Amino acid sequence: MISNELDIAPYRSALARQGRVQVQGFLQPDAALRLADCLRREVPWSTAERGQPDSPPWTGETLQHRMPAAYRTAAAGFHYVYDRYLMVEAMKAGRDPHLVLHAVLEFFNSAPFLDFIRDFTGDTQLNMVGAQATRYLPGQFLRVHDDRHEEEGRRYAYVLNLSRHWEADWGGLLHFVNEDGSPRDAFLPLWNSLSLFKVPAKHHVGLVAPWAREPRLAITGWWHAKG
Repeated sequence: MISNELDIAPYRSALARQGRVQVQGFLQPDAALRLADCLRREVPWSTAERGQPDSPPWTGETLQHRMPAAYRTAAAGFHYVYDRYLMVEAMKAGRDPHLVLHAVLEFFNSAPFLDFIRDFTGDTQLNMVGAQATRYLPGQFLRVHDDRHEEEGRRYAYVLNLSRHWEADWGGLLHFVNEDGSPRDAFLPLWNSLSLFKVPAKHHVGLVAPWAREPRLAITGWWHAKG
């Protein structure tokens, strides 16, 4: 599944220096295309809002009613609204067995991939990969947070980007910020790229613009070290 052309050495060095890196051309081309098609056409999405149970995707009157309220909540602090499919929970429950996402989750937790991420990061304690599929539509967002979760043993956060032709002014960039809230840098969700960063790190996903011509699609999660 990982590209045979990938030279991980320069990315490993950049991750060690900076604590974050974006790996381009991460998957084999056919694998990336198949996953993108699954996210576009097959996944039964739910809309997630912090503090609320997941619900069917917001459309029509639901969207008109709930989004302004979500923005008011976001003005007061950490909040998010985006669409997701919880891959781990779905696999455990036996839901949607036809989805290729389940094969991806199995691969992520296979011995070869775990060996790969240990070698990539130099962290020999990594022993589990969590995953969810995510879709950001116009108006959706994820406010600043740092992904810290000691009980889950989160060591690295990743975003496997699967939008084909993303443009910078469509929003949806992965932004990193300093402790004082000032901006550091940002990763464009480039096609078939893996954005990776060491946890904790303050970051946010910018609000997707109304003129974005496609959704921001990705598989996201953490590389864990659990006892």
